[in-house]
Amino acid sequence: MDKLIYQFFSDDDFLRISNKIKEMEKITSGEIRVAIKEKKRFSERKKDIRQLSENEFHKLNMHNTRDKTGILLYLLLGEKQFYILADSGIDKIVGQSAWDNVRDEIQLKFQNGKFCDGIIWGIDRVGKILSEHFPRKTDDTNELSNEIVLD
Repeated sequence: MDKLIYQFFSDDDFLRISNKIKEMEKITSGEIRVAIKEKKRFSERKKDIRQLSENEFHKLNMHNTRDKTGILLYLLLGEKQFYILADSGIDKIVGQSAWDNVRDEIQLKFQNGKFCDGIIWGIDRVGKILSEHFPRKTDDTNELSNEIVLD
């Protein structure tokens, strides 16, 4: 892994982010993941941020959750781009505009150099929105890892 990620985040930041995911998943049946990529691969050079998010979503098997309630916060550092992609179960109820608003707020924090705070705020906001529509169920299990995907 290049050092670019460590210009923005520390190992402590990754732990804080992972813990925030765990905390938010206690109030929702949604599954939150964070993927941070340094740059596009050569084979991805013509893909936009949404297409890259969709590829990552499928690579992480996020489309296989029981109720189609996976949501990915995808950050492409080299391009300074960020996208929030929700699975079909969420999309039926919460429109993309809600996630675009969260993304815009996160980007404001990024512009002020607050990268970890931006991600944590975003996870908090996503978790609260999900909890309104997808509260935690009694038989809920953690279907996806809370660890950040770094590449």
